[in-house]
Amino acid sequence: MKTHVYGLDGKSAGEIELPALFSANVRADVIKRAVLAQQSARRQPYGSDPLAGKRTSAHYHGSRHYRFTMMNKEMSRIPRIHGKVGYMVWTARFAPHAVKGRRAHPPKAEKIWLQKVNVKERQLAILSALAASADIKLVSMKHKVERSPIIIVNDFENTKKTKDVVSVLSKIMNKELKRCNTRKVRAGKGKLRGRKYEKKRGPLVITSKNCSLLKAARNISGVDAVSVNNLNAELLAPGAHPGRAVVTTKAALKEMEKKFGE
Repeated sequence: MKTHVYGLDGKSAGEIELPALFSANVRADVIKRAVLAQQSARRQPYGSDPLAGKRTSAHYHGSRHYRFTMMNKEMSRIPRIHGKVGYMVWTARFAPHAVKGRRAHPPKAEKIWLQKVNVKERQLAILSALAASADIKLVSMKHKVERSPIIIVNDFENTKKTKDVVSVLSKIMNKELKRCNTRKVRAGKGKLRGRKYEKKRGPLVITSKNCSLLKAARNISGVDAVSVNNLNAELLAPGAHPGRAVVTTKAALKEMEKKFGE
């Protein structure tokens, strides 16, 4: 499958044959598994104090015919505070349904949230997500682009300023940049928790190596930039939904073919 190569002026600078990896089968199930595993690594364990609700002298005597028995008192059989005079006598405590009692099944900090994925399965997820980025039907459901991946000449990786990156991309995908530049106020209580706005997710810029383009492109709203060595399934399929628009260079295509080609 052939596609156009764009110059820095936004005009066609020839054609190139896409690597065979962009024709692989799209495994949405494998992509979702890899993305969820990556998200689980960032999840911070949380839990309540193991002694919460248990710092009390409340207890229950359940023996019959016993001097200090608490049975046959016309009260529910529950741990209670006793041995004192005043308003705290026979006050229920400790039990989950009692006032100031413990929780029945609290979250535990020792729970392990991390999900593990096989190395080959993770690579298959990246391969499937790359193939999905070349399916214009999937890409057009989320992005306003005419084709994907968009290949630009290697000089694009030498760009140092954000305004220069915007100038190049606006000549190729102006509608997509305008779409990413919009935001809306989030519905719900997330507005009160440091995430007031929802932003659009734009194209992913892939480079062949660590270069100045990575810093220059990441400041554009909705745009992410990554080198081939740091490519992962979550960047290619945000939210485990495959079909993200990709902007790359000819050199990056060769690196992807070496690393993920069959």
